[in-house]
Amino acid sequence: MCQPWGPALKALIVDDSAVMRKVLQRALKEAGLGVTEVVGATNGQEALEYLRSQQDSGEGLQLILCDINMPLMDGLTFLEQATQEALIADVPVVIITTEGAERLVLRAIAAGARGYICKPFTADQVRSRIQPLLRGAA
Repeated sequence: MCQPWGPALKALIVDDSAVMRKVLQRALKEAGLGVTEVVGATNGQEALEYLRSQQDSGEGLQLILCDINMPLMDGLTFLEQATQEALIADVPVVIITTEGAERLVLRAIAAGARGYICKPFTADQVRSRIQPLLRGAA
């Protein structure tokens, strides 16, 4: 059993699939990253609304995992808008996707993503991609 690394963390998972949000939540737990609270959003618009509502609460996120392909507002548009509004300045964003196209990855990184994980994935892959981002933010 992995021991949680560092302090308790709050993560936002943005994915239109309830099953995938649960899979990601379980992968974070199995990765032993210390994520103790997970908030879910079904699309980029819902995630933006959540971030805007939390601006003055002082209870920030430490991690955002975001799918690319979603209805209403896709993950790349969400990332660009959240960056433009300075809603995620210090929060590492990791894109979770089946899309391996270089142009999409480059667009995500240009918009502020700190990494990406291709579906399907394992808890070990989640840990290896996310742990350095959390250590860098600490």
